[in-house]
Amino acid sequence: MSALAGIFKIEDLRKKIIFTLTMIAVYRLGVHIPTPGVDGQALQKVFESMQGTIFGFFNMFSGGALERFSIFALGIMPYISASIIMQLLTVVVPTLHELQKEGDQGRKKITQYTRYATVILCVVQGMGIATQLQNYTSPQVVLEPGMWFVIKTVTTLTAGTLFLMWIGEQMSERGIGNGTSVLIFSGIAASIPGAIANAISLYRSNELSLFKLALIAAVVIVTFFVIIFVERAARRIPVQYAKRVVGQKVYGGQTTFIPLKVNVSGVIPPIFASSLIAFPATFAVFFKAGFLQKIAQQLTPGALLYEVVFVGLIVFFAYFYTAVVFKTDDVADGLKKNGGFIPGIRPGESTAQYIDFVLGRITLGGAVYIAAICVLPTLFTQTMKVPFYFGGTSVLILVGVALDTAAQIETFLLSRNYEGFLKHTRIKGRAVAS
Repeated sequence: MSALAGIFKIEDLRKKIIFTLTMIAVYRLGVHIPTPGVDGQALQKVFESMQGTIFGFFNMFSGGALERFSIFALGIMPYISASIIMQLLTVVVPTLHELQKEGDQGRKKITQYTRYATVILCVVQGMGIATQLQNYTSPQVVLEPGMWFVIKTVTTLTAGTLFLMWIGEQMSERGIGNGTSVLIFSGIAASIPGAIANAISLYRSNELSLFKLALIAAVVIVTFFVIIFVERAARRIPVQYAKRVVGQKVYGGQTTFIPLKVNVSGVIPPIFASSLIAFPATFAVFFKAGFLQKIAQQLTPGALLYEVVFVGLIVFFAYFYTAVVFKTDDVADGLKKNGGFIPGIRPGESTAQYIDFVLGRITLGGAVYIAAICVLPTLFTQTMKVPFYFGGTSVLILVGVALDTAAQIETFLLSRNYEGFLKHTRIKGRAVAS
């Protein structure tokens, strides 16, 4: 209670939290504003026929906006996809790589390119969805089919995603936590009451036994504890600082450590992987071609192709994002300049190679952990024939974003001499490792 009271005593922190909550409220309000020209009841019937497809998974990330076909139907996923594309291009395109090294100006230019790419993806996705919605005649989803409907839909959906992108950037700058992650978090969290009510309803109708219900609850609780344990776990590399005499003062001589988190990349790999899988699967479901329908079936959570591709993308993005956010050369140079060294390792390049070796092994463990958390609960529900979707990806995002946000609040409290949330143990956020 003292920690919560401290939040409201710090003016800057109070303003950040109020701003974040206000932006979340605006987002949740927009989820319920429908796109013009669509029959909501007919659309609901269409989505009911698509139960068990990738749309249930994609709808989760949009916070329920997709099934309502609201102005935020595309969600924040086009922006995430554009960010992935730009981050990959900075590795292979020399011009973008040089821009990345130019500091704030270069990053602003890359951010501008990311926004342009977001618009392009929104237009392409919006046109595909609007065109295919007109093909549904039984029931008829579009009230007045034609080119004008396509233009209105593309404009509305693009504007909705760009507005979400702006909200996410504002939350990152003026609020608490990473804005994009918080938006996805709020969308998933909003679906929890409905999921609980659905499970209770299935139990009352004897479609879900008490044993299965208790087993699902146990799996959810265990998954939460595993995520919290691993997210706070870190490998500590010991660092010794040599003694230096400056004037009449002696500096250095102390021993410290470099904390390398087991999961440096956090929730980024499953979000990126889900975004890339959902992009082609969205079109595959809407188009009537036979081979595309087969692809759509295979890109459904629980299908073999989906799980294999999903795990592969998670491992790739775990290594890729870790390499982006954790520069071993910079860490080694910083230690060398400040007279620090790892016992038994020569300063400079050898230190960088050693840290890179340790980080590579830790990242492998972190990638396996993320893949297991994201895949095993889905396989569990498939094996137990649970009549609704439960995925570890949503739990991982919920816990990961909550821990990161709590860590930022903890930092504010401690910097103002207030007790944090935990009296004897501090929340270790991802920023410690980076």
